Amino acid sequence: MVIDEAHQELAVRGHPDLRPAHGFALQAIGTFGATAADVGRRLGVSKQAAGKTIDRLTELGYVTRGTEAADRRRKLVRLTPRGWQALAQSAEAFAQVRARWAAELGSDRVAALEADLRTMAAGQPFRLDLPGWLG
Repeated sequence: MVIDEAHQELAVRGHPDLRPAHGFALQAIGTFGATAADVGRRLGVSKQAAGKTIDRLTELGYVTRGTEAADRRRKLVRLTPRGWQALAQSAEAFAQVRARWAAELGSDRVAALEADLRTMAAGQPFRLDLPGWLG
């Protein structure tokens, strides 16, 4: 529900082809870039599955592949400006959904729900707080 609403908003903002799996992959690539193996490990999928997602993100203009200066054999995937824009707009869209939920349910209930989710997802590679996506 939350992800669907956020992705509807992303489509309106110019990212109609971006899917939830793409957003998780963009987060897994992160600030400093990552290899397909890194992305696979972070997402809990095979290197091949991560590679297919990276291929699609490359086609859509969200990431680029290149070599790492220290090790030219290592293929590093980095976010493009479009990828950074998508992550920032995604955070904004999720913040809008959260604000609507807080208005409907109350800030305390939403905060408690988030705390419960953090407890249940302890040790997971992705943070639930939106600013954590970009840091």
